[in-house]
Amino acid sequence: MTGAASGCGPDRPGEPENGGPSRRRVLQLSAAALGASAFGGWGLSGLGGIDAARAADGAMPAIGPRHGLSVFGELKHGADFSAFTYVNPDAPKGGKLMFRPGGWSYNQNPQTFNTLNTLTLKGDAPPLMEICFDSLMVRAYDEPDAVYGLIARSVEVSEDGNTYTFNLRPEARFHDKSPITAEDVAFSMMLLKEKGHPQLRQVLASLDKAVALNPGRVELVFSGTQGRQTPLLVSVLPVVSKAYYTTYDFEQSSLTPPLVSGPYKVGDRAVGRYIEYDRVKDYWAKDLPVMAGQNNFDTIRVEFFRDHQVAFEAFKKGDITFHEEFYSKLWATGYDFPALNEGKVVRKTFPDDRPAGAQGWFLNTRRDKFADPRVREAIGLAFDFEWSNKSLFYGLYERTRSFFENSDMMATGLPSEAELALLEPFRAELPEAVFAEAWMPPVSDGSGTDRKLLARALKLLGEAGYRKDGTRLVNGKGEQLSFEFLSNSPSFERIVLPYIQNLERLGIAATFRVVDPAQYQSRVNDFDFDIVSSRFALTATPGEDVKQLWSSEAARTPGTRNLAGIDSPAVDALIAGMTGAASREELLTATRALDRVLRLGHYWVPQWTKSIHTVAIWDMFGYPETLPAYDVFPVATTWWIEPDKAKALGKAG
Repeated sequence: MTGAASGCGPDRPGEPENGGPSRRRVLQLSAAALGASAFGGWGLSGLGGIDAARAADGAMPAIGPRHGLSVFGELKHGADFSAFTYVNPDAPKGGKLMFRPGGWSYNQNPQTFNTLNTLTLKGDAPPLMEICFDSLMVRAYDEPDAVYGLIARSVEVSEDGNTYTFNLRPEARFHDKSPITAEDVAFSMMLLKEKGHPQLRQVLASLDKAVALNPGRVELVFSGTQGRQTPLLVSVLPVVSKAYYTTYDFEQSSLTPPLVSGPYKVGDRAVGRYIEYDRVKDYWAKDLPVMAGQNNFDTIRVEFFRDHQVAFEAFKKGDITFHEEFYSKLWATGYDFPALNEGKVVRKTFPDDRPAGAQGWFLNTRRDKFADPRVREAIGLAFDFEWSNKSLFYGLYERTRSFFENSDMMATGLPSEAELALLEPFRAELPEAVFAEAWMPPVSDGSGTDRKLLARALKLLGEAGYRKDGTRLVNGKGEQLSFEFLSNSPSFERIVLPYIQNLERLGIAATFRVVDPAQYQSRVNDFDFDIVSSRFALTATPGEDVKQLWSSEAARTPGTRNLAGIDSPAVDALIAGMTGAASREELLTATRALDRVLRLGHYWVPQWTKSIHTVAIWDMFGYPETLPAYDVFPVATTWWIEPDKAKALGKAG
């Protein structure tokens, strides 16, 4: 859903945002709309040089046809562009990538799968299924928020900004050679709006109707309450076949590959073990500028492991050829094996300058035990990051401080006058500290049991109505404060157990529980947990992902990513301010104000981050010299195999 200083954690939680595929369609281009836009639904400032401020007068001329759309500013690529700047248009095709994706979305599960339907909430689908689908437009990852035509050759925007008319390419085809028509697009949008995964339904909430004007022209009509990024986000949603899904039940879990149109199709597979995606060599869009230099592997094989060490052993043997390392201990001490010493495997680091987002333990405030922010703050004080970084992480990480870490959206110092103007209407609801210096996580003495921090925690717990009864911390009814850390991997235990020991010193009964991947995903979807560890990240122009993460609506919608159950009028209003921003300056003001509120809500215990990707590869890959500034390391789509190197390693063909 979606998103980030990658390599989040030495033993990263169940939701990293590391591989581009998982959030490319949803979290990396989105907009939240919790109220009418200040500009009557106008969604695109800067198109064709139009001044966004003029929208307030209702004097917007219609726009189009255009080859692309952006939120703020002009498009970087003209109508005659030949390829994106972050690809190698001459990259050779062929070979096989074997790896474990670093990210996933919708109902995808990195540890197993039991369905190939990734567009609903039901079942567990394999990561990367989205590479089998085409969309009206695609993201450009050398721009913060631009999209360019794929199925659509151009788009027109009405004067009020509520109607987007897409002109389709007549050559667009599904894999059975049937044409992709306006009927398919209109059917897809309304189907996903009604029956799609909650993340998809939320994106489409402000789409009133989709109408096929003729076979090559489709009209999407929005309600006027959409955020300025919403039409762009809708334009990158998957398009499905109307004929196929009027024959087959869209909501049914199935291991039969669906009819799709993208650059890859489902190939060989074994449930719970692996799935292969085969390149469609006669893919209808392979020569378009938006696809030049991409989709270079003949086969992409996703391997499934429930234990990281087993996966690492597979990499050492060459059963996996690309491995992004998320475990600091392994990165520091585990890379001493024959293939690496012989030069067959190489280690590399790649910078990650994107917003790092947030990684942490999220406390489920739907449960009474976490309702009081003083209790949540006290729980956070028991985590000794400095000790963990020194003793467990080999000093490779920094403490996450913000929900917008590593970006200019992060709140610092005192709030500006513009931030105060947004915060002031909610002064009665918000803690007074929101109006002071931005909250920062405490810095411990690194001992592992900082007495001052634990004393502060006990004081807060006492103020919240708890008292010590021998070694137990109890409430007024004599009930001990207890909770469970839920995980789908035992590897995180080495980090959680020292944390639990500090909680026990406070008299709290905390446990660490590992469940199988399917049960874990089901419980997270239903918000059936006390605390889970997760990670999400945002783009330079955040939008719909913010609504999925923090809005009151999402708190009540199973399957969304509002894990903490944040239900706050102030947060909702600040989200609306973000989507209604007429300029990047206004956007930054709203995000910084929102960051202050979220951090002082103590909805999470922030964990750690780093601004590089740590990667080990079998030395046969090529990759572009210029990395995309706004993506998350798109290995599957932009890297390639160097044939001579692969042959030397015995991995050709």
